Amino acid sequence: MGTTSATEHSAGSGPGRDRDGGGARFGRIARSPLGWMAAGMAGVGLVSGLTATGPGPVPVLGAIAAVLAYRCVMRHVARRPTPETARSGAAREVLLGSGIGLGFILVSALLITAAGGYSFSWAGDGFLPVVWTAVMVQIGAAVTEELLFRGLALQALEQLWGSRAAIAITSLFFGLAHLGAPGANAWSGLAIALEAGVLLGAAFLWRRNIWFVAGLHFTWNTTEQLLGIPVSGHTPEALFTADVHGSALLTGGGFGLEASIVPILIGVALAASMLVRAHRGGGIKARRHTGR
Repeated sequence: MGTTSATEHSAGSGPGRDRDGGGARFGRIARSPLGWMAAGMAGVGLVSGLTATGPGPVPVLGAIAAVLAYRCVMRHVARRPTPETARSGAAREVLLGSGIGLGFILVSALLITAAGGYSFSWAGDGFLPVVWTAVMVQIGAAVTEELLFRGLALQALEQLWGSRAAIAITSLFFGLAHLGAPGANAWSGLAIALEAGVLLGAAFLWRRNIWFVAGLHFTWNTTEQLLGIPVSGHTPEALFTADVHGSALLTGGGFGLEASIVPILIGVALAASMLVRAHRGGGIKARRHTGR
């Protein structure tokens, strides 16, 4: 008996068992929602950091690489499929999202212009080079940001605390992430959280599709840029020059249209409509309850 007991003790402990236990524990942590969210953010964030400001088609190539990194993490770490990035139906989703994004910005800009806040004049720069650069940069930005905030953060937090908490938290962090932009302040951060964070989060919960949300995000930013309106405080080369008149509450001031009260109200109304549709379609998930 003494020999058997000692043998069992020897077989049941030691460096090998410790390594196995540590590996299993690491695997559980990595496969948890916060674990695969962190892994995905590291991969997608690295790709974005290396390609976002590159010349020519580099941002688009970065967006492709970011999607591949996202799928790799979801498949091998989270161990879940990625229907939200499926190629089937992607073109339709992009077009639908792009139409909403284009309408959102054009209606907002027209209302501000009608109220005397904006006036536009042709910038005189080459049409094709300006459009090409804007499209390349904004595709990269839209895809990588949506993978980070909606694909990873929102879905991970949703698994832990439900859709409502997830959209609130990701919207808050989306606003905070824009506080480092030129002309940013507490108001612009709140504006971004409400009109962009909530709207884009609601768009994802409604369609459950990255291409739809990226299309909305892309045309939003691209239309602003080409009109000559600062995009989150940044003023890249544009087709028009936008002159700003009057109250910053109306125009958004130096931060741009996104800090105007007009798109905030429109964005919140759009988000509310999308959330109602998401709820009717079963896209709003309750907080997961786990037993003790």
